[in-house]
Amino acid sequence: MMRILLVTAILAFAASPALAQLRTIPADAKRATMSHVQGMTVELDGKRTELAAGAQIRNAGNMIVLPTALPAGSRVKYTLDLNGQVWRIWILSPQEAAQPDPKK
Repeated sequence: MMRILLVTAILAFAASPALAQLRTIPADAKRATMSHVQGMTVELDGKRTELAAGAQIRNAGNMIVLPTALPAGSRVKYTLDLNGQVWRIWILSPQEAAQPDPKK
């Protein structure tokens, strides 16, 4: 019995990185090219804008990264907060970038 529990626990932990790879990007997220400028300032398709307080940037592995870790010219999808500031950012993998946006 103890051996079965141990094997189950090991399998659960082994599967968790694979589960972390799954992510849902909201259908209303906008597509852009983004680069970090400085501090909380980024460029979206060449236009400077501010990140919202508490903004999250997630890399292609769905890990949260700091704005300074955003590679220049990253293909992203993003959403805005109620004040029009960039709130959530998903750095797109090559496969995600190749997918068309959902029809509205």
